[in-house]
Amino acid sequence: MSVGLSILDLSPISEGSSAAQALRNTVDLARHAEQWGYRRFWLAEHHFVSVASSSSLTLLGLVAAATSRIRVGTGAVQVGHHTSASIVEAFGTVDALYPGRLDLGLGRSGHRRSQFGASATTTKGGHPVLDTVTGRTEVRDGVVVPPPFDPRRVTDRSRFLASVEALQQPGAQALDFADQVAEVQALLEGRYFTGSGVELHAVPGEGIDTELWLFGSSAGESAELAGKSGLPFAAAYHVAPGSALDAVAAYRAAFRPSEQLAEPYVIVSADVVAAADDNTARHHASTYGHWVHSIRSGGAAEYPDPATTSPLTSDQHRLVEDRLASQIVGSPTTVVERLEALQRVTGADELLITTITHDHADRLESHRLLAEAWESRTARAA
Repeated sequence: MSVGLSILDLSPISEGSSAAQALRNTVDLARHAEQWGYRRFWLAEHHFVSVASSSSLTLLGLVAAATSRIRVGTGAVQVGHHTSASIVEAFGTVDALYPGRLDLGLGRSGHRRSQFGASATTTKGGHPVLDTVTGRTEVRDGVVVPPPFDPRRVTDRSRFLASVEALQQPGAQALDFADQVAEVQALLEGRYFTGSGVELHAVPGEGIDTELWLFGSSAGESAELAGKSGLPFAAAYHVAPGSALDAVAAYRAAFRPSEQLAEPYVIVSADVVAAADDNTARHHASTYGHWVHSIRSGGAAEYPDPATTSPLTSDQHRLVEDRLASQIVGSPTTVVERLEALQRVTGADELLITTITHDHADRLESHRLLAEAWESRTARAA
């Protein structure tokens, strides 16, 4: 089977624009993605930053309504901020009108073990390993692998901690991730019982034809749970390029066949900006580091305009160098070569493309050029 391309969209808000325009841009991109042959259109969930995808469960329905064939999903629902029932019922509501096209992606954000700064460890081989910024960036068969980013480098965590407080009811405790995934599965399959033994059925939601995915960025709980559960796995190379390859390896090592999957199935994300030539692409991508820096430094800036933004300082660059080194930027030929390397090294069954530029037209052009170049590459391979 050929390796397909899918899109992960954050509904970015550009400097001088608005959330309303960002949402219109997302719907417009989804329509074009369907025309250009992308397999899936997934929606990220981020809160209290300058993107308009805070309510991915709502946006899911808007995108499904605006398209007709492409699969639409969440990449991923931050389950620590939602009850299992609210997730399944929301998906059931959209599926009732647009059946058989939804991908339910779940991520661990909001859970106790994923609280920002609560732990700076991942796991490898079952043993805790400290995320550090020591060491050098590697290039593995054409894939850039920087040292894992240590979240303790972000000195101002006040905004993050405030957002966690705002997104949960006072005193609420999120379930362990594995327990909540099991709850979602039980609700979907019609075998859910409360802790007191009462049987409940999600209406709508129970019995819908949806694909359940788990998202992860390190060789830890999410990757291992996806493998042991026989679920497809999405590895977030675009967010955590220093540990995403380890996540893929951990998933494959833990995989057990299930009713849903006989073999592991992996989608790997990548941050991409394509343009007619390398120089133009670099210009369009030149403020990506500023945007990442604003998030990591505790801010929430709108996506800056390359025409009016000064270069990063040396200190600013050091805070985001992992993301800049792993971003795939250039002409269609340049981008395809690097994506081929990422697919080859990870064995990805699909690649998940996220693209952010200040100008929506440049973002459309990036996705169009990539789709055309990837289709030509696939035709040559055949």
